[in-house]
Amino acid sequence: MLKCIVKNKLDLTTMKKSTKIVSAGRDKKWTQGLVNPPVSRGSTVVFNSVKEMKQATAKRHDKTLFYGRRGTQTHFAFQEAMVEIEGGAGCALYPCGTAAISGALLSFLKHGDHLLMVDAAYEPTRDLCDKLLSRYGIETTYYDPMIGGAISELIQTNTKVIFLESPGSLTMEVQDSPAIVAAARAANQDIVVMLDNTWASPVNFSSFDFDIDISIQAATKYIVGHSDVMLGTAVANQRCWDQLRENSYLLGQCTSPDDIYLAMRGMRTLGVRLAQHQKNALEVANWLAQRDDVDHVRHPALASCPGNAFFERDFQGSCGLFSFVMKGGNQAALTALLDGMEHFKMGYSWGGYESLIMGVNGVEKLRTATQWKAEGTLIRVHIGLEDTSDLIADLDAGLARFNAAL
Repeated sequence: MLKCIVKNKLDLTTMKKSTKIVSAGRDKKWTQGLVNPPVSRGSTVVFNSVKEMKQATAKRHDKTLFYGRRGTQTHFAFQEAMVEIEGGAGCALYPCGTAAISGALLSFLKHGDHLLMVDAAYEPTRDLCDKLLSRYGIETTYYDPMIGGAISELIQTNTKVIFLESPGSLTMEVQDSPAIVAAARAANQDIVVMLDNTWASPVNFSSFDFDIDISIQAATKYIVGHSDVMLGTAVANQRCWDQLRENSYLLGQCTSPDDIYLAMRGMRTLGVRLAQHQKNALEVANWLAQRDDVDHVRHPALASCPGNAFFERDFQGSCGLFSFVMKGGNQAALTALLDGMEHFKMGYSWGGYESLIMGVNGVEKLRTATQWKAEGTLIRVHIGLEDTSDLIADLDAGLARFNAAL
């Protein structure tokens, strides 16, 4: 007689990442047997006895219903999925990516501490350092994104956090993350290394394989993938998880279960969407690289991008976001380009299915540790899921307007 062996829990440690994306966070205690976890809304959790309430309070760190701000089954499923896909020990949730960055930094910095921040940081991250952390007596030193192991020269006795963003979300420099982590560990084992990993997502860069302590995502972008939810995540390793979890809770960070449901649904197609974004973006990037009016393309997968060798060594793939620099330009030319676009629309986010474009004159104003040497206008595009022939035709017409206005 044959015995039927039923496995109640999947062994995600043996799965490829594309399989994990489909399977993670689907424990029956969250899904109740459904394919997707139900949306569990709630603020107050009620108890029938003092003993029951005390037991829930004692287990509040263990995905136990305790109070709405700690989360519901919907949140627990998504947090578990993020940890299973990305690694680490736990996932904190935030209402947006910027909140994830500020929540992570404020969880580990105090008055008198020193922060090393990459000079190519997302502009709101720089504003956080300059306009808020400075008021709390936290000193920030910006460093060259290409510094690598030489960052050891900037580490002080009070350096508590080193923050990476690789590639930079505007100028796209890819950092030598292993060299920076090695320098941090050699200087002081207590330094916390954080990475804004939004560009690569857990699919294309595995933060914990590189001994990074906290991996941050603006889940608004590729994890949600449909431009309809604001969400941030921070996944921490074992040594940092308790402090990140508790301090983020003290800061009042929480998220809507409805948003988490949409993020979980978006996650399931993350791998296939990224593959198409990558394919489309490389087609457009290579087309731009052949143009005489383009100075260079800053796509991490192309040799013209600073840090391309690190990308080839450390990343599993790319996405839809990259920049290119024109050989000339002024505001009138940039306006002529942007105002007439058909398929590319202007917007401050990215990571959705649609193509976006924005131009920047004055990149040098966003730098303090490094000098921006390009003389032409920088244009950043997010290549969506449209047909690339339509996108290339749109850019071709836009660049004709740009050149005519010079």
